[in-house]
Parts: sequence; structure tokens; C-alpha cells
Amino acid sequence: MKEMPNVLWLEEIKKEDINSVGGKGASLGEMTAIGLPVPKAFVVTAQAFRKFLIETGIEEELFRRLERLDVDDNGALESVSKDVQGLVLSVEMPDQIREEIVAAYDRMGEDGTVVAVRSSATAEDLPDASFAGQQDTFLNILGETDLLEAVQQCWASLYGARAIYYRSKQGFDDRSVNIAVVVQELIRSEKSGVMFTSHPVTGEPLTIVEGSWGLGEAVVSGSVSPDNYVFDLRSERVVDRLIAEKEIMIVPEGKRGTKTVTLSAKQRTAPVLSDAEVARLATLGKIAEDHYGIPQDVEWAIVGDVFFILQSRPITTIKRPEIPHGGSAEQQKSSLGVVLVEGQGASPGVVSGRVVIVRDVKDTSAVKDGDIMVTKMTNPDMVPAMRRVSAIVTDEGGMTCHAAIVSRELGTPAVVGTKKATKLLRDGQVVTVDGEKGIIYEGAVAAPAAAAPAAAPAAAAATPVITGTLVKVNVSLPEAAQRAAATGADGVGLLRIEHLILGLAKTPGWYIEHDAEEEFIAELYGGIKTVLDAFPGKPVWVRTLDAPTDEFRNMEGGEEEPFEHNPMLGWRGIRRDLRSPEQFRLQVEAFKRLWAAGYDNLGVMFPMVNHPNEFTQARAMMKEWGVDVENATLGVMIEVPGSALMVEEFIQAGIRFASFGTNDLIQYTLAIDRNNENVADMYQPKHPAVLRLIDYAIGVCRENGVECSICGQAGSDPEMVTWLVEHGISSVSANIDAVPRIREAVARKERQILLDAARRNA
Repeated sequence: MKEMPNVLWLEEIKKEDINSVGGKGASLGEMTAIGLPVPKAFVVTAQAFRKFLIETGIEEELFRRLERLDVDDNGALESVSKDVQGLVLSVEMPDQIREEIVAAYDRMGEDGTVVAVRSSATAEDLPDASFAGQQDTFLNILGETDLLEAVQQCWASLYGARAIYYRSKQGFDDRSVNIAVVVQELIRSEKSGVMFTSHPVTGEPLTIVEGSWGLGEAVVSGSVSPDNYVFDLRSERVVDRLIAEKEIMIVPEGKRGTKTVTLSAKQRTAPVLSDAEVARLATLGKIAEDHYGIPQDVEWAIVGDVFFILQSRPITTIKRPEIPHGGSAEQQKSSLGVVLVEGQGASPGVVSGRVVIVRDVKDTSAVKDGDIMVTKMTNPDMVPAMRRVSAIVTDEGGMTCHAAIVSRELGTPAVVGTKKATKLLRDGQVVTVDGEKGIIYEGAVAAPAAAAPAAAPAAAAATPVITGTLVKVNVSLPEAAQRAAATGADGVGLLRIEHLILGLAKTPGWYIEHDAEEEFIAELYGGIKTVLDAFPGKPVWVRTLDAPTDEFRNMEGGEEEPFEHNPMLGWRGIRRDLRSPEQFRLQVEAFKRLWAAGYDNLGVMFPMVNHPNEFTQARAMMKEWGVDVENATLGVMIEVPGSALMVEEFIQAGIRFASFGTNDLIQYTLAIDRNNENVADMYQPKHPAVLRLIDYAIGVCRENGVECSICGQAGSDPEMVTWLVEHGISSVSANIDAVPRIREAVARKERQILLDAARRNA
């Protein structure tokens, strides 16, 4: 690296200094040079960081620990990351670097200035490499001691697990990547947000401004739904506005850090910006766009009548990448499209169609065959419309959300967690959805005619691999039964009947109140029978109704549903059936008729149990209604830590099987909302606490001769299933598209276990 000062002020920085100050530092320097109102700041350069490594003597040791690291081994990655970050934090900053940082800080203000300390990573000779969001930021820092600590913590964050993983996958040598640190006066903004200087999809001269109260972290992180303003640069006026309900704001707390404050009812619905403020922001944005020559994504803040520009970066959605379809090189090369929005690929496939924005279940009437459904989040009462569409796109959710589960089962491409699809896409717009890569492109791009997704499972069934561990399949919709059976699965480990019920658009209570119980029972009977007929002689485990109150509320008969702060922790699963015996009785009547018709392979599974008393009570009610409970196959879902820890007591109460619902077990063990994209990276199926609970329950079930299975999303992960087989699970149940690879993973692990045993006994 060329010789550079340890500290550079924004006024000294030129765009050519990007290797020394990172993209963030270079951008702030440029904006300062063209006269934009940027808060005063200095940058601790990448050269200072490299001097720190060399002069403290940790450089070679640090990079030695990173060599030959398998970043796909999550345990090893986390361990090495922790060690290397600890190494960076364990040594003292060299005197010269420390003194220059302190001197620069003193120049910012005599009595100490409150600052934000932000990482700005950079790769030498790779100025276009992006490391956004991978390193740490510290807000509300006051005083020399806390500042120096924050700078060193930013340096250490260069070796966070996520950052190491990204660099490895992008082919970057850890030695070539450095980090600068921006120390900037913290603006105690009264209002703040982001703006797109031109329309982020079409490039039209429309400035899109989003704003909320307090610090901008609330908008950037997605913690709050911001107001949205559209300013037409041609007519120089606000042409559209959406005033959101803003529940919280983030503000500085004490002398370090931030806190979240709940807004008053008046503030929640009050407009953040006046038209004059929107116009002023648009003007500042236009200056930035004209300077850089391309539309910008700008972070801004306002205190009183003073405006600040905090950051500016190019809008990345206005570009034309290739869309790979697996066809010929010529096909791929010609398949270009504008990226409109990105999210998490939840169900594979590439399709094109007309966008229909669905804001609530009433809008589903506008959905026609082949449309692209775009919504904040799907729920079971949207299932009839989901059956018709060619793809699904949501603002919220992750791999285990409702939209993802149903889409995979239907074989419908889906992209979830886009955050802004309902805002960026428009009704009638033609788009192409890539459900594997999580990208929505502008326009229609024809997929190769050779694609035939249903053929693979059928082929797999022709020459099935025999395994000792049963490999079952998850089913939600009767129409998916034949596709599920074609995989050669050993039965159904989870049949979700709430999708049968909620697809009727009326609550069970409505049928009871309107003397239409027989209609309800017949629908339930017919749907379950369709699945049983597809799996003759194989076990089919049906889960009783597990619909949260917010899913019932939109249905006819759901007007009296209670409003719960967190429905996932509320009145659902067996706890609701036990308190609504008539609702439970209708389900049991359908089961009784199926058993009477000779479907002895039907098993019934109770969800959300957390004490054996609930199983005992449900069993007693079924007996009272004429079920031969001694011979019926009754089991429970293990979805809460309490049921895992009390599995022996459940066995004593008479369960015939237990199945891990890992989607819920993980979120309840780790306190992570599985449908919240803001914490999606913290949702860890292989967290030691989760694995310990599963291992314990498997062991107890094996000791007592009770079948133990898994039907959550983790059952579709070959690596997780390999671990489960090694620990003695009886069966696994996977999503339809995952069954072939899960069976292969099971067979491979079983062969390894047998081979290891043979070698030990040789």
C-alpha cells in the first residue's frame, strides 16, 4: 500500500483515495467537495489499520489462523472468527495512531463531540468490491476512550464470520482486504431517512423519499415502516405521498449507544415531512446525482431547518445482469433484464407474468391464472389465489414462512423478504421471477422449453433407494398429493389441515353457527382422503388445526377473533382446540369416518403441546366422541422446549409417535421470529441448544420404542438430516422437492455407519 496519513479529513479526500478510505469515506469526501451539507468527519485510513497489524506483531498470526479455513463448516467459521476478533482486540493501539486519532477528535470540538463510528472496508486493487453492511457501526460515541475502543472494534469486525464467509465465496484474499473507519459528528436528527434520486426501477425523474422520526437507523434497518413521498423533478412538486403508522423511533441513549422509543399515538400517524422539505431533499439529491452521473441512494437527516446528507451510493437496481436459465450459452447471453427488486429465493423456478398487488384477502379476487402475486405476506386464506398464480413475491418472511412453504409444495417459484416489492412493483407490470436466486426482473424472458421440473421426482421413484430411516414427505394441499407420492416417499410426516380449512374462507365457528357442520366435515374428509389414497399402506400423519388468530380474523366468521400482540405465541394449536371443543369435535368426526372407511394408516398429531396434560385431555375428548384411542395412532409435535424436555412424560401418557416441528422449536428456543427478515441471519437450525433438545428427545424415544421424526424445514436440509440419522432418529419428513436428495443423504449416512461398525469389528 502507498504511504498515506493515519488520518484524513473529508476536505482532504479525493475519489482516487478509495483504497485508503473505502467507498463510504470516498463518497463523503466527494460530497463535501461539491458543497453538499455533510457533517464534519475524519477517516482513520486503511493504512493505519495495516500499521496496527504490523506494529503490534499480530499480522502473521492473524492470517495464519485464517488459512485453510473451511467457511462452509459453520462451527469452525464461528470459532476462527471469534479467535481472530479477540486477537485484534487483545493488543493496544500503537501510540502514534492513537495520538493522531485523539488529536483529530479534539479538533472536532473542545468539549468532546458525539460521533458515529462507521466501518468502511476496502480491497486494494479492487475498488469496485462491495462490503456493505458486513462490518460494525457504533452510534452515540462520546470521549476519547470510547472512540478508540469503537475504532478497534470496527477493525475487529473485518473478521466477523459473515465477512470472512463473503470474502471467501467472492474469491478475495484476506490479506488484500483492509478497513478504514469514518468518525463523523452524530446528527441528533429529529427526522431522517433515505431517498432515491430517480425512480429505482424505471430511472424516471421521480425522487422517492422515505422518512421517519429520530435516527435513520430505524428506516435503514427496516425496524419501522416509513412515510413515502414521490417528488416529480419535472413539475417540481410532490405527486404522491403515503403516511405510514410509525410505531417506534431510535434515539441516542446516554453517552453511548442508542435506544428504541415507542411513539405517541399522535406522532405515529403525523407526516414526517412537509412538501417544502421533500422539495429541498430532492434538490440535494439531484446535486449528488448530477455529480456522480448516475442515480443515487442517499441517507439524510434534518434538525430544525438544517439539512444533512449522511451518505450516498449508486442505485444498484437500475442495471442489466444476465438471467441464467440453464439453457445454451447463446440463450443465457441474450437473456438480459433490469433487476427490479431482490429478496430470498424460497422456491425455485423462473416464470414471467403480470403483477397483481394483494394488500389483503379481498384483493385476491383480482388474481387470475398465471399472474404474479405480490403481497406483504401471504396467509392461509390466500391459498386459493396462490393455487392460480405462476409466482409469489413477498415483502416479509424467510425460508420457513407461509409463502415459502406453500410455494415449494405447489412447485410455484417464490421470492420472500424483498422488503419493498409492494412499493416498487405496480399492478399490471410484466416481470420475470427467479425463485432460486431471489431476483425479480423487468419484462418477460422466455425460459427454455426443455425444463420439466416434475420429471425428476418421478424418475427417482422408479428406482427407489431403500433406507432403514423412513423418508416421508410434507403435504399441505390435496392437489399436491400425487406429486408428493411420485417422489417414492415412505409416507406423509405432516399433512397440514389448516390449509384445507382456511382455504374455505370461513372459520369452523361459522359452520357451527350456521348449522353447516356436515359441509365442513365433508370438506375435511375429502381433502385428507385424497392424500391417504395417494399413499396406500403408508403412514399419513395429519396435524390438527394450527392457525393463529390473525389468520382466522380475515375469514367469514372471524370478526370476533381476539387481537393478540404476538399470535405465534397465542391462542393456536391444541390449546385452542381444547378450549373450543366444538371446533375440535368436527375435526375428530372427519378422522372417525376415515378410520371407519378402513384408512388404518391415518395418524393424528397434536400441535403446540407443552404439557402431557394437554395430550391426555385431547385423547379423553376423542374417546368420549367414540374414537378407539387404544388402537388409534396419536402423537404430538415437539415445537417448544418444554415438550422436548418432558418427552418421557408424554410417552407415559400414551403417545405413539413424536415429530419435531423445527420451524417453531428453533424460534422458541432462540427467541428469533422466523418470519422476520431483519433477524433471518440469526435463525440457526443447528444452534447447540436446539440440537441438544433434539438429541435428548430422540434418545428418550428410542429407549421407549416410540417413533421419533422431524417435519420442519430442517428436515429438508441434507446436512441436518445426516446429523439426525447419526443420532438415531426413526424417520424424517421433507418438502416435496427435497425428498430425493434427503433420501440420498440418509442412505449415504447409513452406509457410513454400517461401514464404520464393520471396521471396528474387523
